[in-house]
Amino acid sequence: MTSYGAHLRQFWPLDPDVTYLNHGGYGVTPHDVLALQAIWRERIEKNPTRFMTAEYPAAIRQVAAVLARYVGAQADELVLVDNATSGCNAVLRSLDLKPGDEILTTNLAYGAITKAARYAAERAGALVVIADLPLPAEDEDGIAAALALHLTGKTRLVILDHILSPTGLVMPARRLADLAHDAGARVLVDGAHAPGNLLLNLPATGADWYVANCHKWLFAPRACGFLWAAGTAREMVHPLSMSHGYGQGMVAEFDWTGTRDPSAFLSIPAGLAFHERLGGAALMAHNAEMAHGAARRLAELWDTEVAMPSDMCAAMAGIRLPAGLVDSMAEAAALRTWLSEERKIEVALSYYDDAAWVRIAAQAYNEESDYDALSEAIAAFRAR
Repeated sequence: MTSYGAHLRQFWPLDPDVTYLNHGGYGVTPHDVLALQAIWRERIEKNPTRFMTAEYPAAIRQVAAVLARYVGAQADELVLVDNATSGCNAVLRSLDLKPGDEILTTNLAYGAITKAARYAAERAGALVVIADLPLPAEDEDGIAAALALHLTGKTRLVILDHILSPTGLVMPARRLADLAHDAGARVLVDGAHAPGNLLLNLPATGADWYVANCHKWLFAPRACGFLWAAGTAREMVHPLSMSHGYGQGMVAEFDWTGTRDPSAFLSIPAGLAFHERLGGAALMAHNAEMAHGAARRLAELWDTEVAMPSDMCAAMAGIRLPAGLVDSMAEAAALRTWLSEERKIEVALSYYDDAAWVRIAAQAYNEESDYDALSEAIAAFRAR
């Protein structure tokens, strides 16, 4: 497939009446992948005992090997988890923090992970330190400077988002990881939006641990993600649920944490294949170009600004909404609800530094008319 646009919506079970500009929110699983997941479920139910005891261990390792090759890693460095949040929590709960230690993250980090970091820190008498990133961002230098300002001898872990959820900005992961390592800290990269959005080579990111989702941009069913660990970091991390594999290494501990429906994990190769059918690298380039192009047009219409330059944008882009449209996070949430219920438009909204930001996404099925619909809806909201 080389032609993108609304005619491709047939490959997803999307409501035809909905303008879907939030693929990054929860992903959308294609019909073909859902069909394969159903086959896996049927196969499991024919003899659950045999499948879970005799077939599952090899099948899950085969999936891990396929996924590892895609992200430039080795199979024994990668395990499957329900989602990026689960993976981050596993790392945070595995840390041996001491009173006075610090976990450094940013003001634009995914909120759930910041809360998980606070939970881990509070239990140990440690602290969570927040680096304020410039918004909008102009270049990598400003981001690196903001992080470096808070790195100290007390920093034990730095949590970096590879792609910032509120704005879609692509962070310079390797540069920031090197800064953290130079300060003696370990690095956890939250790559929730990266697979299927960026060409990945996990060792090249400099991360000690890298977590991500496959159900967003890689078209796997939800919930489906992975945790990758480098070198000695593999020995440090344990799953949230200890089970029969305890003490036998990362792979054994994570591959079996108790009974679950593994059909989403087992459908990852189908999601990868669908991504390649849509063009693979060409699809990612198309999505990035469409997202930033649409963001620029909206910013011009609203006389505002885009959250990042084009070379720091993937398939999502944040645009500041016109001043006075909404004046709090609660009002931003109300606008999102209005857009969804009254105009059938799905987008993500956030509120930072006294300004509201809308995050648009671009996927193969989107086209310019979708963003025009958002512009018209915002105009109608302003006129109320």
